[in-house]
Amino acid sequence: MKKIILFITVSLMLVPASVKANEGMWFLMFIERLNHRDMQKMGLQLTAEEIYSINNHSLKDAIVQFNGGCTAEMVSKEGLVLTNHHCGYDAIAELSSEERNYLKNGFWAANRKEEMKPKSLYVRFFVRMDDVSKRILGVVNDNMSEADREKAINQEIAKIQKENDGGGKYTVSVRPFFQGNEYYYFVYQDYKDVRLVGTPPESVGKFGGDTDNWEWPRHTGDFSMFRVYADKDGNPAEYSPENVPLQPKHHLPVSLKGVQENDFAMILGYPGRTNRWMPAGGIDQNVKFAYPAWVEGAKTGMDVMKKYMSEDEKVNLLYASKYASTANYWKNRQGMIDALSKFGTAKTKAGQEAKFDKWANQKENKAKYGNVVSTINNFYSKTNEKSSHDSYLQQLVRTATYGVLPMSLGNGLIAYTKENATKRAEMLPRLTEGIEDSYAEFYAPLEKDVLAAQLNLYATKGAPYGLPATVKEIAKGDFKKYVADATEKSIFSSKNRVLEFLKNPKEGVIEADPLYVLSSDLMKQLRNKTDDQKQLEDGFAKSFRLLVEGLRESKLNTIQYPDANSTLRLSYGKVNALPADKRNDAKINNYTTMDGMVKKYKKGDDEFDMPTKIIEMNKARDYGQYVDKDGSMHVNFLTDNDITGGNSGSPVLNGKGELIGLAFDGNIEAMAGDVIFDPKLQRTINVDIRYVLWVIDKYSGAKHIIDEMTIVK
Repeated sequence: MKKIILFITVSLMLVPASVKANEGMWFLMFIERLNHRDMQKMGLQLTAEEIYSINNHSLKDAIVQFNGGCTAEMVSKEGLVLTNHHCGYDAIAELSSEERNYLKNGFWAANRKEEMKPKSLYVRFFVRMDDVSKRILGVVNDNMSEADREKAINQEIAKIQKENDGGGKYTVSVRPFFQGNEYYYFVYQDYKDVRLVGTPPESVGKFGGDTDNWEWPRHTGDFSMFRVYADKDGNPAEYSPENVPLQPKHHLPVSLKGVQENDFAMILGYPGRTNRWMPAGGIDQNVKFAYPAWVEGAKTGMDVMKKYMSEDEKVNLLYASKYASTANYWKNRQGMIDALSKFGTAKTKAGQEAKFDKWANQKENKAKYGNVVSTINNFYSKTNEKSSHDSYLQQLVRTATYGVLPMSLGNGLIAYTKENATKRAEMLPRLTEGIEDSYAEFYAPLEKDVLAAQLNLYATKGAPYGLPATVKEIAKGDFKKYVADATEKSIFSSKNRVLEFLKNPKEGVIEADPLYVLSSDLMKQLRNKTDDQKQLEDGFAKSFRLLVEGLRESKLNTIQYPDANSTLRLSYGKVNALPADKRNDAKINNYTTMDGMVKKYKKGDDEFDMPTKIIEMNKARDYGQYVDKDGSMHVNFLTDNDITGGNSGSPVLNGKGELIGLAFDGNIEAMAGDVIFDPKLQRTINVDIRYVLWVIDKYSGAKHIIDEMTIVK
């Protein structure tokens, strides 16, 4: 899933100042108190109650978390939900086949019966939230160990969840903020019957591929459309032909007016993670140890996947989503290394921490805060090598299915062998389903080569920290030969061999299986912590919490908004151009046009090919009602909103709460933005909603979809 990263100037941290207008991912419940007046000055025409209300429908009722990792929005009274193409990518690939390749060729359902249900896809509606900081912090004290503190907090969280789940109707999540100095609970309602309505061809939805990823100017139609279904009473229900389209409490009207420089822009969504409080040592560790290992490990897996994907379209479909996700983070992490290094972010943070340490060691603060900075720095210095090792190992198990699958399936199979016939009969359906799912996107020749390549890399680069005994032994020989021999002997080499084992299970077979032994050792190595490491982590957790508390108390850091953690947030800013760029044909460098897209066209190229129909329609200026007043077809545009990964698919709204675009990316200059925010460099890249509608209506001929929506001209 796309993590959109944003960046900030060094000077902001050297001299703390009030939060800039476009900085911050804000809780909706505090909009009226903290942001509403500022937003009105910038162009907001809605009341705070129209944005967030518990008792009346509001904008928040149209915003959903999409399948746990992206954002989407309701755009019709009949349950249409709009998100990014890359957010729907996995579901589209799952529903595709060589004969009906919706990922490659696109798809639009002509009617409700043609809408298709992926195996597992859900949307989450936000119901309400509240502050429970006093309640939760009231059950802990400074004398508790971190383990005792965590236990007490979790017990109180369980009570809060039970009190607010409506007898199982709702999902309740209690989350820490400001590094455990505040707590809020969130109430959600999940709908699991979500069906594909339509998607543009990949040459539109992913135009530019990895080359253009995180870059501006962009020309990408990154959108797809689904529909949420419910039972006849509007309640969540498992898939059934009897289900009906959900009628949401609110859906977004869609504006055809377009945008201009300095227009107000508001984004609501579920940003995944920011680390604006990260200490200098953590930034240094990421730049010098963790991220370089991540980049190298990801590239190793990608190279093998790409080789097989290029040779076979069936394999390409199987691994399309996995490859896209790996490639996205590969480029992201390299961009983070470059940006954080270029702007000396760690040095800036260290300067702030030096000021804090001076404040912390004043007589009145020393007992509580005196050792905070030294404890944090000690933690990072002693875990740098481990962070590199862990990143190599994590990329092994993320890109090599054989790295984790034998252990995850094997533990269940071991339990199965030890049960009697009656209990086995009860376990069999669940195990069979798990096996089918595990091998649904699996190609053995590719998996063998990925495992061999990743083992070779890990054994070489992870050795300074220490390797599991199994890997040390394999490293004495040839990795390819080991993998070939191991898969020949292992029941986990194919789905059929695992299913055959279920028919005649024998105790001891799994425990001796070479891939199970390897997988178990790898996962044990990743999870294992010595007593010294646990002590280091406990000291760090307490000190980091105190650092954030102290920075807020001392006013050395004036950030008022909490870090992103996949909870609903609002950010606001404006349409904001970057300096003129000769690569962009637009009059102002805050948007791109279809003319610019056609100029990038490369026939037969994986990244820059496009349907000839688009070229012909652009030549004829066949834009319909979606044309901009300047006579061109706008494709993407820029705003300076503060967002990050998880905001993919988020609606971009004008001052009236009308949909003007979909957020889908950030610019590479702003790659360090989850750590430190820069209002000069940071931009959010959005699909112009008019281009979305043009693709649906004019290019795809699915005008019946447009007719469902509330269009504002």
